[in-house]
Amino acid sequence: MTMSQNIAPVEELKAQAKRLREKLRSSGVQLSHSEALELLAHQHGARDWNTLCAMSGNRMHLRVGDRVEGRYLGQPFTAGIRGLTLLGDGTHRRVTLHFDRPVDVVRFDSFSAFRQRVTGEIGWDGRSPRETSDGEPQLVVRPA
Repeated sequence: MTMSQNIAPVEELKAQAKRLREKLRSSGVQLSHSEALELLAHQHGARDWNTLCAMSGNRMHLRVGDRVEGRYLGQPFTAGIRGLTLLGDGTHRRVTLHFDRPVDVVRFDSFSAFRQRVTGEIGWDGRSPRETSDGEPQLVVRPA
């Protein structure tokens, strides 16, 4: 079964079911909306639509223009979301952030490298699947 932390919010799941239904209709397969929801639930490894909804829980809803805060490579930030794209099977999003103040992305005392705009990948929990060498997520985002 799919891990619940990687399942999209209910609104996105419904949109996925609608796209699935439309794609199948263009191929000559007719489904009701509820049948598309059930099929989507099975694709996610859930027993039925109600189970998938319960697994989805409360996921972070982000939009372009939202204000966020968090940590990038261990450094705290506040930022605005400049871009947001759903990736692959819908378990992750690519987010482009514009930091209010540039963040030093180097941990050495001898030099610095400041970034004001970065792009990273986050799950529906706001955490990057990629980690730094000390095991922390490269990017953690939450609403400000």
